[in-house]
Amino acid sequence: MISPKQPVNIVDVQYARTGASVHTDALGMREMQQRVFAERDAQYLLVKAPPASGKSRALMFVALDKLYNQGRKKVIVAVPERSIGGSFASTELTRHGFFADWEIQPEHNLCTPGASTSKVQQFVEFLSGPDATLVCTHATLRFAYEKLPASAFDGSVLAIDEFHHVSADIGSSRLGDLLRGVMTESDAHIVAMTGSYFRGDSVPVLSPEDETKFTPVTFNYYDQLNGYEHLKSLGIGHHFYQGRYTSAIDEVLDLDKKTLIHIPNVNSGESTRDKIEELNSILSVIGDEIEQDATGILSVRRRDTGGIVRVADLVDDTDQNARAETLHYLTSVASKQRDAVDVIIALGMAKEGFDWPFAEHALTVGYRASLTEVIQIIGRVTRDSPGKTHAQFTNLLAQPDATTDEVKLSVNNMLKAITASLLMEQVLAPNFTFRTKTGNDDAPQPGELRIKGFKEPSSDRVKQIVTTDLNDLKATILQDDTFVKAAAGNLDAEVTNKVLIPKIIRERYPDLTEPQVEELRQQVVVDSVIKNGEVREVGDKRFIKMSDKFVNIDDIDINLIDKVNPFQRAFEVLSKSVTPQVLRIIQDTITATRIEMTEEEALLLWPKVQQFTKVHRRQPDTRAEDGTERRYAEALLFLRRKKRELEAQRRLEQS
Repeated sequence: MISPKQPVNIVDVQYARTGASVHTDALGMREMQQRVFAERDAQYLLVKAPPASGKSRALMFVALDKLYNQGRKKVIVAVPERSIGGSFASTELTRHGFFADWEIQPEHNLCTPGASTSKVQQFVEFLSGPDATLVCTHATLRFAYEKLPASAFDGSVLAIDEFHHVSADIGSSRLGDLLRGVMTESDAHIVAMTGSYFRGDSVPVLSPEDETKFTPVTFNYYDQLNGYEHLKSLGIGHHFYQGRYTSAIDEVLDLDKKTLIHIPNVNSGESTRDKIEELNSILSVIGDEIEQDATGILSVRRRDTGGIVRVADLVDDTDQNARAETLHYLTSVASKQRDAVDVIIALGMAKEGFDWPFAEHALTVGYRASLTEVIQIIGRVTRDSPGKTHAQFTNLLAQPDATTDEVKLSVNNMLKAITASLLMEQVLAPNFTFRTKTGNDDAPQPGELRIKGFKEPSSDRVKQIVTTDLNDLKATILQDDTFVKAAAGNLDAEVTNKVLIPKIIRERYPDLTEPQVEELRQQVVVDSVIKNGEVREVGDKRFIKMSDKFVNIDDIDINLIDKVNPFQRAFEVLSKSVTPQVLRIIQDTITATRIEMTEEEALLLWPKVQQFTKVHRRQPDTRAEDGTERRYAEALLFLRRKKRELEAQRRLEQS
């Protein structure tokens, strides 16, 4: 086995290790849990916090208060899969200062192997029985709801973990339909928890009307990671391969790091369609298999050092009993003992809620269409653990090849993977507060930036979106196919900022007025440009890089920011990550599938077309090498065609 190559890191973030996010108060609560508990009286509570921030225990604190002090009689916790149920097992909270313990009776832990029919019956019996707490899967909750009226949840607290599984798409999401029914036809209290609020299918989790009923508590990734004791850096990068990924995985697999490998979905372009063959190929890269013990863990002798690597196989599911033994070992032993396992190979498992605090490297093969999935996988390696100072996420991606039929797909996947990483860079960075700069400003507060011409939020609705939903809005923008093309440098910055972003905002928030759309647009653009910009300090002044030059932060105005493509860095990353030949394949593929020109974009580009003609003493050419010039030429053709159509219409009206 050769020494692994370093992936091309798009994100490399350093943290201060303040310890703030993991220290507890007199009640045994971490910082995030204190924020949630402060809102414990809310009927509908939405907790948006990163993996490992302590959401499960935050729910315990709130639920017990609702049982003891708010007149609730039952607490039902629903998780997406059985393995996550352990996060809500009985917990001694009084030992750390709280007034009660969290207790789950064995018969009310429905996250165990067994038939769904019997679990639904246990659920129904629980509602009329004496015990107060139950843990089940989303599926058990859905099946039980089909047999019960919504009023059966009167007097209860319904906690839904990994809340992004809900969808506002009426009729297509049974969990979403259940939620709406419980909210409208019962007095149930709801606690919704998620480590990521993004959805890969771009359908919102809640309708705007329902979302306004929830009291949100947000704890961002920067607060969480900056407040750790051990982990001080996180890298997010990509490695590109040609041919089969199984022949390239040794280039990025570092067996000296605790590694979680996710192989591609069998229906994806990266898959060989034989998951067992892929599993065996990875095992052979590691070394020679020696034995499999009673827990299902494989011992493999490394080819390079001769040492033993303990590997957990979560791919081969032909023996469900063996799978259950392996999962039990991972949740009960490997989560507590560093040497219990070294590598976990999985397909659809070990993403959400999977607790392996020692994991250092998440190696994921293939583009993941869901930003939620990306964030959940990254969350597997960002747990704080003694001896772990760096966490790494590596995405192994197919490099576009003009000789294959799937070039368009691979180009699209590469661009979306990179834009997803850029979103993560912004999510993982500290937040700024933006204010309008006037002539009589006081000295800015820490983390505050004053901008000339900036429109601050003027309504509670826009303030709420900026406070709790800005990254989710960016995710919606970055999942838009138009922005995939913009990421490759083929769209004008002002078109991106003034045409495309407002269009997406209107679609996502149809309740906003045009002035509110403009306020939110400015927040998105300013936040993205500032977080993507390189900042340098010279003496007592700070400069930020914008459009290839450094500008004094004190001199920034909104017009200057609007001239910067907030996602231009995606193109810069591409340029450094691939060969000129591959970059040309990407650009040619985008050109061939370019979005149609709109009148709004053409009119916005017209002054630039005139300026181009004046400077170069010629009109822009549709066959030019430069993508911007080609777009100018297309705008010119569009406007000429539009002019001809208007003249023809005028002649027709005159006749």
